[in-house]
Amino acid sequence: MILKLLAVAVALMLLLWGIGKIPLSYNLRNLTVRWKTTLMTALAFTAVIALLTVMMAFVEGMKRMTEGTGRPDNVLVLSDGATDEGISNLPIGDLSEIENLPEVARAEDRPLASREAFMVAIQSAPTPSGGRPKRRFLQLRGIEDPRLTAWIHDLELLPGGSWFSEAGVQEAPADGDTPAPMIQAVLGEGVARELGRDRTPQQLAAAKKPDRLDVGDTFTLGNRTWIVVGVLDSAGSTFNSEIWAKRSLAAAMFGKENYTTLVLRAKDAETAKRLETFLAEGYEKAALNPKVELDFYKDLSETSAQFSYAIGFLAIVMSIGGIFGVMNTMFAAVGQRVGDIGVLRLLGFNRRQILVSFLLESLLIALIGGLLGCAIGSLSDGWTASSVVGGHGGGKFIVLQLAVDAEIIATGILLSLSMGLLGGLLPALSAMRLRPLDALR
Repeated sequence: MILKLLAVAVALMLLLWGIGKIPLSYNLRNLTVRWKTTLMTALAFTAVIALLTVMMAFVEGMKRMTEGTGRPDNVLVLSDGATDEGISNLPIGDLSEIENLPEVARAEDRPLASREAFMVAIQSAPTPSGGRPKRRFLQLRGIEDPRLTAWIHDLELLPGGSWFSEAGVQEAPADGDTPAPMIQAVLGEGVARELGRDRTPQQLAAAKKPDRLDVGDTFTLGNRTWIVVGVLDSAGSTFNSEIWAKRSLAAAMFGKENYTTLVLRAKDAETAKRLETFLAEGYEKAALNPKVELDFYKDLSETSAQFSYAIGFLAIVMSIGGIFGVMNTMFAAVGQRVGDIGVLRLLGFNRRQILVSFLLESLLIALIGGLLGCAIGSLSDGWTASSVVGGHGGGKFIVLQLAVDAEIIATGILLSLSMGLLGGLLPALSAMRLRPLDALR
């Protein structure tokens, strides 16, 4: 839709150029003669569009993160009324009956089902001397069998890593200052990068991976030392922001006694839909809220929609400033070229052609500024960003990759042209109304 609107806008510019009989070289000469004013106005467009491009890239990255997670043949089961894993509390003591339903796939006579406890853990982040204390709301997933859970979620470890052991802990080095056993953890790649920023210069000098935590590195969470045993190859999914650990250990530390989530691998996507319907309507032993996993994570994109509304409001406010900026520039241009307008009218150019000429100048400034802004904003494509987003389950720390696509570029250029059109319309109408003889006095 946006691309079509941009195509229409470009077609209208070409139509204006065709209607106007005044040579385009005249407009270009005037823009270069007043190059300082032209440059400042174009840079204002550049700043506005570059900022909006980066913000839209953040929203697109969040959208891709949520929509890129999940499988159509997985069913994610929460407790009745829970719309988020953070507030789910499965009431069933033994989940084996659900896991052994005929719709659930099996491997080696074992149901493909993952019992999970999702929780948000508060971590105090290092701050500069005298700075305000900072906290992270880390996403922690307690699981029983990491290999099975990773297989169901289509995740693998980066080379060199391993899954945590059956016990989920390992003894600290004898020469260290950690008396209790260290908790083994598998980190999403994004959160591994974020936690890696907390290291001291000495730790960085000895680190295997300077850009993130890697196998053997440690961090502190909940007054315990955690050791990284593996890093998930999780870029582009919500698991990129998660820490996986043994459920019994994590639950004892953060007060999650029951499971929050049961993920079932159905035999195929059609069977997953039937399983979702049965658990929602036909399962009588407990009230549940099942959802096909792909649909569940798509529903989480409501957060990105809220960001879109905020960006839309900001775009309106910033656009008003851009409109007044180009309007001021074009009114100044009209005032400086009153004599030129009179000569053009005496040479036979009509009012409509004068209008089109000044409107094209405004659009050219907007187009140049918009293209530069989009080019600068596009540099953010692939950047890693971290944020805290709110939801039904409370605040969550997420790590995502910014994404700039063709629609974002088209939106930026279209917005810039719209500002140029609205900002240049009144000055162009003012120039059109000048009478030839009055202009030459």
